[in-house]
Amino acid sequence: MKKYIVLSLLLITGLASAQISMPQASPMSKVDQTVGLTQIEVDYHRPSAKGRAVYGELVPYGKNWRTGANENTTITFSQDVVIDGKPLAKGTYALYTTPKADAWDIIFYKDIHNWGLPEEWSDEKIALKTSAKPESLNRLVETFTISFNNVTTEAANLELSWEKTLVSIKIDVPTQKIVLKTIEDVMDGPSANEYYTSSQYYYQSNTDLNKALIWINQGIALSGDKVPYWYNRLKSLIQYKLGDKKGAIESAKLSLAGATTDKNEDYIKQNKDSIELWSKK
Repeated sequence: MKKYIVLSLLLITGLASAQISMPQASPMSKVDQTVGLTQIEVDYHRPSAKGRAVYGELVPYGKNWRTGANENTTITFSQDVVIDGKPLAKGTYALYTTPKADAWDIIFYKDIHNWGLPEEWSDEKIALKTSAKPESLNRLVETFTISFNNVTTEAANLELSWEKTLVSIKIDVPTQKIVLKTIEDVMDGPSANEYYTSSQYYYQSNTDLNKALIWINQGIALSGDKVPYWYNRLKSLIQYKLGDKKGAIESAKLSLAGATTDKNEDYIKQNKDSIELWSKK
């Protein structure tokens, strides 16, 4: 009898201490996106439609929405950005929206510590507000999704999709501003490679070709007797773009000689093609 009592007590104790694990109806998700030199992070919960009509019913038109489920969705920017021509300082914001049939309001809210919507809404806490037109999709998005599309070094589109609706806003990032500042900061005592890298950026971004030429020349000067053939390749491209065809051909020949010694077939072909093309013009 004692054995049965002890066994029963053990079973009861085990059941009392056991924890039941259940999946979240709206699971947590995180989206990290690098845009140029800016990091953007979105933290949100993803509800599913489950056969329900979403916009206009589950999510009413004309009312503020947490843009997801559970606690408020947040978005973090590592650098200042521009949205719809309006500046938004770096930091973390709650992302609220006001869905409408013909246009959505997109709101970046300073108070991020809320379960869904704030108990007391304050317009003074709106860091930025813009609008976007909803687009109709020809497919069903069962689970609410936040993603990034059309990502370049200067911008990206933040996209909200659910059911058969897509809303997108463009976020511009200050990549060139950051790079130019970095370049200017290191110009007090740069190495040959820093001159080359700075010159390459100015050439590729078509920022200031004359300054790009000055910097590549300084990089070449600091290289001593062994100038990297890719330095002369870049110099030839800058010279040609500035209209100095003769100088461009001379630099391409120097690059070709170095690439031939190093047996770099890509640079050999690039220089030969350029010399042939530029000699005909």
